[in-house]
Amino acid sequence: QVQLVESGGGLVQAGGSLRLSCAASGRTFRNAMGWFRQAPGKEREFVAGISWSGINTLYADSVNGRFTISRDNAKNTEYLQMNSLKPEDTANYYCAARKYYSKNGVYTAEDQYDYWGQGTQVTVSS
Repeated sequence: QVQLVESGGGLVQAGGSLRLSCAASGRTFRNAMGWFRQAPGKEREFVAGISWSGINTLYADSVNGRFTISRDNAKNTEYLQMNSLKPEDTANYYCAARKYYSKNGVYTAEDQYDYWGQGTQVTVSS
């Protein structure tokens, strides 16, 4: 079993930056990972994904060019650097990981992920 713990959320003004972290524990970790978010009254949506190798990344159109996903496999941790934040980025952000190994695969659908964190709240004020 894998446990995912997010950190780094908070309140920031529009135009500001935040860096989210997701630490994985529980077993040897060789999985693709991703970030999703859910705003009040809306469905959870894909934000960014990264392969285990770190070579391949994908972003939602709404965050492309402003957010950067990365990972440090030595620390079993992934990151989401969020710049130029907008009020519409306000949401609960979730870390996700796949169960099975794939060196270069990147995944965008919720049902492609097996493990989820509890979420960290990001609030962007105007």
